[in-house]
Amino acid sequence: MPRIFPVHWRKFEKFVLHLGCRYLRTAGDHIFYSRSDLKRPVVFPKLSDIPVFIIKNNLKTLGISRDAYLKLLEKI
Repeated sequence: MPRIFPVHWRKFEKFVLHLGCRYLRTAGDHIFYSRSDLKRPVVFPKLSDIPVFIIKNNLKTLGISRDAYLKLLEKI
């Protein structure tokens, strides 16, 4: 199984937007995105490299598998 590596917040933002999420707000250095079918928002910090545990938590929120995430990330 391929590993998930930290990515820049702008690349993760493109991924989230590609999945149909919309921008909600910014609080400090955290950005909030939402989609109508999600129970909670997708939240990530504006860091040069988002830590893997934040990416994994957001993948659970989005209902995306690790493999699907990595394939979509290559396309973006």
